[in-house]
Order: sequence, then C-alpha cells, then structure tokens
Amino acid sequence: MTALAHAHSTPSLSETIEAYLSQLSLSLRPQSVVSFTSDLKIFAAFLADNHPEVRGAGDLERRHVESFKSHMATAGGPKGHRLSTATVRRRMLTLRMFFERIMEWGWDEAPSRVLIFTGDLPKRDEALPKFLDDARFAAFMRAARSEPRPLLRLAIELLGRTGMRVGELCDLEADARVKIGDTHWLRIPVGKLHNDRYIPLHPQLVDMLEEWSLHPDCGVGGRLLNIDRRPLNRHAVARMCNRCAKKAGIGHVHPHQLRHTVATQAVNRGMSLEAIAALLGHRSMSMTMTYARIADRTVADEYFAVSEKVEALYDKAPVLPANAAGPSMRRLRREHYRMLGNGLCTRPVELDCAFETICEGCTYFATAVEFRPTLRRQLKDATRKGQTGRQKLFSGLLDGIEEV
Repeated sequence: MTALAHAHSTPSLSETIEAYLSQLSLSLRPQSVVSFTSDLKIFAAFLADNHPEVRGAGDLERRHVESFKSHMATAGGPKGHRLSTATVRRRMLTLRMFFERIMEWGWDEAPSRVLIFTGDLPKRDEALPKFLDDARFAAFMRAARSEPRPLLRLAIELLGRTGMRVGELCDLEADARVKIGDTHWLRIPVGKLHNDRYIPLHPQLVDMLEEWSLHPDCGVGGRLLNIDRRPLNRHAVARMCNRCAKKAGIGHVHPHQLRHTVATQAVNRGMSLEAIAALLGHRSMSMTMTYARIADRTVADEYFAVSEKVEALYDKAPVLPANAAGPSMRRLRREHYRMLGNGLCTRPVELDCAFETICEGCTYFATAVEFRPTLRRQLKDATRKGQTGRQKLFSGLLDGIEEV
C-alpha cells in the first residue's frame, strides 16, 4: 500500500472520536455521552487551531497533551472566568479514558503509548456538602408550607423529608406510592446510580400525596408530578426553592442542599450510616461517610471532654519546676513513651487517650462473661490512673455482661 493510500485509509481524529462515542452510547446514559462529546470536541478544536499536523489519534504525542494542559490553565470559561479544577480534571479524565479504551480495543489508529498519567490530574477539592442548619431549614420549610400552590408544597416536602435527588423527584411515576402492610412507601425510580429503591413515607406526606391525587395534573403522561399538564423539571423545582428561600430570608437554596440537609440531620440524630445509605440510594459507604465528616458526634463529644481537662490544667499552678521530676515520674514518662513503636507521644499523662480504648468504643465490639476478669483489671488500671473516660467505658461494659 502506498503512503498516499495509507493516509486515505487512516481515520481522522474526528472520525475516531465519533466511532468511540458511538460505542459509549451502547452502554452509557445519553447525558454521560453528551458530556464526553463536549470534552472531546473541545480537545479536537484545540488541536485544529494549535497543532494542525495532528491528523489522527495515532499522531498524538505527549507534547500535545502538555500543550492542552497549558491552554486550559490560561483559557477562560463560558463567563470569562478561569476554568475550575473540577472542569480541568474532568476533561483530562475524559481524554485518558478515550486513549486507554481505544488502545485496549486494539484500534489501529490508537496512540502507540500512554499519554496521560495520574500526575496530570489536578487534585480534587474535597469540600463538604452544603446543608441548611436547623434554624434555616425550619424557616425554609415554614415558608414552603405557607405557599398556596399544592405542587410547590408537595415537591419541597418530598425533597426535605426523603433526601431524594431533584431528578428522581421529577421522574416519579404515577404509581410511585405503594402500601406494604401498614406502611406507605415511595418507589424512587432508577436514577443516577442505575438503581431504584423504596423509602418510607411520613404520614404527613401520605396525606399530601392523597390530596395531590385529586389534582388534574397528577399522573399526566405517567408522571406523578406535573405542572400545567407538563412533566415537572429541575429548573421549575429550583425556582420553587428560590421562592421559598427568599420568603424565608435565608438567601439562595439549591434543591440538592435539601438532600444534604436530610443526611446531615440523620447523622446528627444518631441514624446509622447503613440506614442513611439505603435512604439516599448510595452504592458505596464512602459516599455516605461524607456526611459523617460534617457531624461526627463522637469527635465533638471527645473534643469538648478533652477541652475541659486542658482548661483545668491552665488553672493549676505547677507544683514543681519543670526539671524537678523524680525517679517515679521519669519511669512513668519512659513507660508512656514506649506506647509508640515509631515515635513519641507528647500527650500529658494525666489526659485520657481515645485510642487506648478504640476497639472497645467501636459499634462492632462485643464481649462476654469470660472476659470479665480482663475488663475488671482494665477498670482498675483506669481508676488508678484517674482516667475517667476509660473508667466509664469499662464500667459500662461490665454492667452489660449478663450472668450465665
């Protein structure tokens, strides 16, 4: 085959991208394909303007990727602002997946080697979800309940009580409400994570849904919620939230903040992470653990307990100069240092350490009567050292052991 004939037979970069997106459309949601299409077209347009020598994917080299990275670092976004870290990271991930997959698929036009590495991806900010505190949430819900439109009241109550996503709210089917035994449930449709689920309905929501079932917009087109006989959409829900937020005087509120608020309220009030994950439809507990970072009651309780002891130290005048430690104190310090195998702990000896009882404080810890002697020795040790936290813990464990 001549070089000219080979040039005509090699697909252009645009043709390779189209073929790749066609394959993705067979297994991914349309919205995901739309996002990948946008990112890949931006990369192709950049190459056309800055590296016209690139005809096909096989012509790409590492320098082209580095040039694109430099371009994104200075390019402006749609409103003239610099591209966010999340946008740059998403585009680089899209390109890396594109290169890796066509290489794995054995396409002739694939690059000869890996072009994007983990170090090319900017670090993702791990910001905590934005939620409404109890006072702002109460004001927001009061404003919603005072609205005359039943659809607005119902939509806000569903978001604020169930934690569903706004897309799930809009996609609720006409027969989403079911009764199993004595409990009313709401079937959340297949959504972002490709799973559906049932969540229990509060009695007030049951009454509101019963009232809505008599509305002419209910069930139109197979959807539970409609507005003017058209399916409810996320933009209409956002306007509802903004209306209630403005009325409550609490500033802008996005519908997804209500989901974060439900999860945070549940964590604060002792609901297990497993139950929260089921309520929210999380596939991974790592997603749910985000909310534990917001409101970790254990961390808060221990922080305030330790703070009181530290403050008490400030109020006590030193009895001896710092260099007047006797042999017993020096021995105690040495024993204290030996607690760590790879360093020294600088915690004052008279303060409790949460990690001395980390296993006993775990929700999965269980004990039995055969461990009573050990627990008694641990309680005695804690009492001797004046460690009230350990005393309370081991006393509770001993009280909880049933007699055989």
